[in-house]
Amino acid sequence: MPGTVRPITDERDGLMAYLAQMRHVLRLTAWGLTDEQARATPTASSLSIGGIIKHVATAERIWNERVRDVPQTYGREDYAANFRLAHDETLQDALDLYDTVATETEAAIAEVGDLGQPVPVPRDSPWFPQDVEAWSVRWVLLHLIQETARHAGHADIVRESIDGATAFPLMAAAEGWPETPWMKPWTPPVETGRP
Repeated sequence: MPGTVRPITDERDGLMAYLAQMRHVLRLTAWGLTDEQARATPTASSLSIGGIIKHVATAERIWNERVRDVPQTYGREDYAANFRLAHDETLQDALDLYDTVATETEAAIAEVGDLGQPVPVPRDSPWFPQDVEAWSVRWVLLHLIQETARHAGHADIVRESIDGATAFPLMAAAEGWPETPWMKPWTPPVETGRP
């Protein structure tokens, strides 16, 4: 997937394409990392690449369940755990979860005939408005794009703090772009065998 969203055909296609693009750039922050690096919290926050990916996948699944009006998989007690990889989880586990959730989202949205379909506003978190009864599926998709993009930015900073890798050189490496005078695909730093 290139660095920009492909041409779109309509609103639904555009929303899904932009969500897919944001997922892609978030996934790129994990490209080439070990499980240890994916757990690293090298900035002032407690965020890690693996934890961010797990959180965003979990949040997207929760919204899918709200759109489908089915029982919630996760509860408030899972909130903190969804921001980190457990000792028995790997980066690949988080990426696999994210792929599964992306497929679930595509299926959930394909079932929706009208993007204006109401989705009840959750009452379980203080950041949701108490004076609004429902949002639309359209709102949910825009929110997922916003949430994913926001956390992709966090992940960019965490990744750069781990090994200096930044977004476009990572994308160039992952997608096999040729080196140009102005863009060199990322390569892992060479270990210097310090004593």
